[in-house]
Amino acid sequence: MIQIEHLYKRYHHHKVRDWVLKDIHLTIPHGVSVGVLGRNGAGKSTLLRLIAGMDTAERGSIRRDARVSWPMGLAGGFQGALSGRQNVKFVARVHGGGRDVGAIIDKVQEFAELGPAFDDPIRTYSSGMRARLNFGLSLAFEFDVYLSDEATSVGDRVFKAKATRAFKDRVNRASLVMVSHSEGILRELCQAGIYLKHGEAYWFDDIRDAIRTYHQDSDSKATVGPGKGPRHDSEPPSPRHQSPAPTPGIDSMSLDTLKALLGKRRQQMERIQKRLDALEMGRENADELVDPRVRQDLTARLHLAKERLHEVRRAVQKKKRATYASSKDDSVKDSGKGPEKKER
Repeated sequence: MIQIEHLYKRYHHHKVRDWVLKDIHLTIPHGVSVGVLGRNGAGKSTLLRLIAGMDTAERGSIRRDARVSWPMGLAGGFQGALSGRQNVKFVARVHGGGRDVGAIIDKVQEFAELGPAFDDPIRTYSSGMRARLNFGLSLAFEFDVYLSDEATSVGDRVFKAKATRAFKDRVNRASLVMVSHSEGILRELCQAGIYLKHGEAYWFDDIRDAIRTYHQDSDSKATVGPGKGPRHDSEPPSPRHQSPAPTPGIDSMSLDTLKALLGKRRQQMERIQKRLDALEMGRENADELVDPRVRQDLTARLHLAKERLHEVRRAVQKKKRATYASSKDDSVKDSGKGPEKKER
């Protein structure tokens, strides 16, 4: 969980009254992926840097009960005098713990596709090259929460597709706080949304409501308040986007049954994800590519599949906690028993 309270941020070159972020109150629950929306200059990248601990606020606090990545997609954060290889080696030693530093370097080098430039000083890199190195380096580590600042828009078409596939695979195992101008990516990867406007943050339980409000951006069409969802005069979301009904009997299932169901849910989600990837790469037939309804339907199905997967994950964790608590209670009872007394 990430909890933000009374957060204020401004930059020294701004006027005193110009806060980039002012009195932000947000709670990002564990396991929920969030899309961040707002116009240019709204403070989206600033919010990510603050969550990552790369920048400091004038007031307020951020509490992180998870391992949070640095913002993927940002071109900064490297030592310009050092080569790409040396920068990766340094970060791997700091964050890698007991992992093989050499393996991390090889993995980043292969993914970033920088060629001989991997051994050149970072100061000679373009912003795109830096962003690709940052992206590859981020994927080399396991985080509970990944921060992404337009990470999937880095590089040419081939690299973008490669990065998107790797990114989706990683966030299936972790949660995400993501800035992106691609509404399709936000709808696919995120459940909730944060809309930044005039320094204030508005939380939405449904990313579709955040996107809709971002487009409307008018009090005549939607009324919002900090920490509250919108009140719309327009019709509600289509029924196909509604959350699925709870799986019958899931609370009474054994741990082994839940694990088997988890694997099944994951396979279902991956099949839909591969179909969407195929549409993006142009491997499906042309009729489907030109019909936006196909993509909309697949996106809705993917959203439901992810919710079903998260439901089973929560049930597995709940069952594990209950099993652990039960075994702990039994061990305490056993340790409290003394030797039986013999009758005289």
